[in-house]
Amino acid sequence: MNRVDEAAVRELRRQGLSLRAIGRYLGVHRRTVRSALATAEGTVPRARSAGRPRPSLLDPHRAYIRTLLERHPDLPAGQVWRLLKSERAFGGGATIVKACVADLRPRTASAYFTLAFAPGECAQADWGVWQAIDVLGTPRRVSVFAMVLAHSRMLYAELCLAEAMEHWLLCHRRAFEFFGGVPEKVRVDRCRTAVCGLRPDGSPLITPDYAAFARHYGFTVEPCNAYCPNEKGRIESGIGYLRTAFFAGREPAPLPALQAALRDWLVNEANVRVHGATGKRPAEVFAAEERARLRSLPPVPHDCCVQKQAVADSRFRITLDTNRYSVPAEFASRHVVLRRHAERIVVVSPADGRLLADHPRCYGRKQDLLVPEHERSLILKTRHAADRRLLEGFLALGPAAEPYLAGLQERRPDWRTHLRRINALAALHGRDHTARVLADALEHRAFAADYVLAILNARRRRPAEPGPLHVTRRQDLLELSMPEPDLSVYDLAQDQDHQPGEPQP
Repeated sequence: MNRVDEAAVRELRRQGLSLRAIGRYLGVHRRTVRSALATAEGTVPRARSAGRPRPSLLDPHRAYIRTLLERHPDLPAGQVWRLLKSERAFGGGATIVKACVADLRPRTASAYFTLAFAPGECAQADWGVWQAIDVLGTPRRVSVFAMVLAHSRMLYAELCLAEAMEHWLLCHRRAFEFFGGVPEKVRVDRCRTAVCGLRPDGSPLITPDYAAFARHYGFTVEPCNAYCPNEKGRIESGIGYLRTAFFAGREPAPLPALQAALRDWLVNEANVRVHGATGKRPAEVFAAEERARLRSLPPVPHDCCVQKQAVADSRFRITLDTNRYSVPAEFASRHVVLRRHAERIVVVSPADGRLLADHPRCYGRKQDLLVPEHERSLILKTRHAADRRLLEGFLALGPAAEPYLAGLQERRPDWRTHLRRINALAALHGRDHTARVLADALEHRAFAADYVLAILNARRRRPAEPGPLHVTRRQDLLELSMPEPDLSVYDLAQDQDHQPGEPQP
């Protein structure tokens, strides 16, 4: 390191930076920084000892460990440590045994079969991960689902904000629709959406929802062996291709824009390129050899939902992924059936299957999704009977009454007084007529009993008289009554214009 660099190192060290931070700033290793500081201070850095290595507790046992590993190459290091303790009275810890086993274990080069698949025989599916994007002020990780037909290398990919079962199933359905058919089997790894455990014979147990989906579309789920990604190398290569050819250098954007860009990339680039392994274009091989071999899609697509039992809390909300979805207030603290879709959340009654709520699914965090109709019964259950009767009478004035009440409560501290006056106007002018006037007042954001009275008075006047606020409806035009015209005024005018002695026109 030259004198200028040594001066820079001294200055950065004087400012309090660590050796590692100075090395990152100057683009050198921290040992170089330490050497420069030692040279500047006139001291010589301590050199590493070039003599014999320090003796270890394992030196007398290395031959024994090597023999064990030659006989049992897959013997765990923890078991080696236990054998040393029981058979050779070893007094050291497990850490140095693990390091020694890693150094002595014989390494064998892996060899794999070249897998070949007939047209329509197999597809391979898996998840990949990209970076996070902003969703309602919260960063959400973008996952990519990919499926490739093993024979033609035809690729499908889709972006998701989660990797739950409902997303896994929906992505499968859309992949089959993209291909126009279903392969005989789908090979996957042992992800939690595909495998939920092992049978007594050691074979993987398919999750019930995924198994039902496979029966609906008529394919067989084929999980790979544990820690054997080579068994689905087509999709591993496909996800790597997505990372380098589509995601590399791409800036975060709203999910719909990314989905459109990915679909265009699949059609116009990924599936029409010359594949490195086959030397052919996947789209051409698919059209010529594989499309006709796929099984037909079922007449009714799978609904791709996951149904679970849930309990609404005391605020008649169901929490899912930190977001709260409302149900009718009478179902507070009661059991309901939750149906999770990738794009919506449906809640039904467990007794009769009656639909209770249907919300668009939210991918933000800690959002409260309330349907105003769900709290209507709670609004009516006030402590005072007078208020309850007041609210019942007002809310009976049509569908505009509830949002109008919310506007009154927000803008008028004395909203109860306005409700009493509007109820009195309804008794005087008729509930149907007042309900229509209330809808007009809501449309014009006129939240007060005086505005409702002004519209009622304007409707009572003749059409020729302008009122302070008049909203004409088509039905009002049909109900207008016009007086018969008096044509005698024209005869009188002609008599006055005629002069004596002049001929009549």
